[in-house]
Amino acid sequence: MRVVLQRVRRAVVRIEGEIVGEIGHGFLVLAGIAHEDTEEDYRLMAEKIVNLRVFEDEAGKMNRSLLETGGALLVVSQFTLFADCRKGRRPSFINAAPPEKASADFDLFIAILKENAIRVETGRFGAMMDVELVNSGPVTIIMDTREIRSTTRKGNTK
Repeated sequence: MRVVLQRVRRAVVRIEGEIVGEIGHGFLVLAGIAHEDTEEDYRLMAEKIVNLRVFEDEAGKMNRSLLETGGALLVVSQFTLFADCRKGRRPSFINAAPPEKASADFDLFIAILKENAIRVETGRFGAMMDVELVNSGPVTIIMDTREIRSTTRKGNTK
């Protein structure tokens, strides 16, 4: 699983002009599902997202998590995060999970995020969406479960 995480003041996703998901303070999460992703990957990523300390504390230092600040999540499925642009001019998406797996797994990922008792809004899987955000900071972080797992195995969990 690969995500682009953006700390936002607000974010909204629209389909044909209709708002289908909207949050204030929190994270916009663009989420890509790969062929080999499992429930373990989704649990690992969810834990990382809700506990990542990138919100400012009283001293203005990035030291607080989404759980500590009471923020919300707007999660949008985005298979293009697995675009391979190494050859030619048209990206290959062969590393992205097929729609049937990706749709079911995206729903599982959302359910896991909701286990943390935080507000989770989403776009609509497979739809053409317009995403609007006010990035706070700006803070934008890219995470991949393959990298997180390899770091965790080496004992570096901070």
